[in-house]
Amino acid sequence: MPKNPSPPTQHIRIYATAGRTVVELFGDIDIAAALSITPRLDATTDRSKVELVIDLGPVEFLDCSGLALLCRARRRIEERGGHLTLVCPHPVIRKMLQITGLSQAFALTATLDEALDSHTPAS
Repeated sequence: MPKNPSPPTQHIRIYATAGRTVVELFGDIDIAAALSITPRLDATTDRSKVELVIDLGPVEFLDCSGLALLCRARRRIEERGGHLTLVCPHPVIRKMLQITGLSQAFALTATLDEALDSHTPAS
């Protein structure tokens, strides 16, 4: 069960569960959505050793702005010694990640449960 979920907005909900921070993205993640998501995602990735899961399950569309948002989160997490897992059940988005070479840059899982079980949280 999520602990202290943030109030959902149109595109993002953040909560803690199983020793991790989960960022759930919703709807169309385009340039307008990325602009509204960035401050909240930056605040979430501003701590050291964050165990972050970004769940793209509820995402209906992801463009290059969305990819840039994911890359920014990954870079910020790695700079601070954390770990990022990306939940991506959508074949079209997975194909986009493969074509761009980003499938090699992210730890990818198909489900949130798989992501939560895939990496032991830092002590």
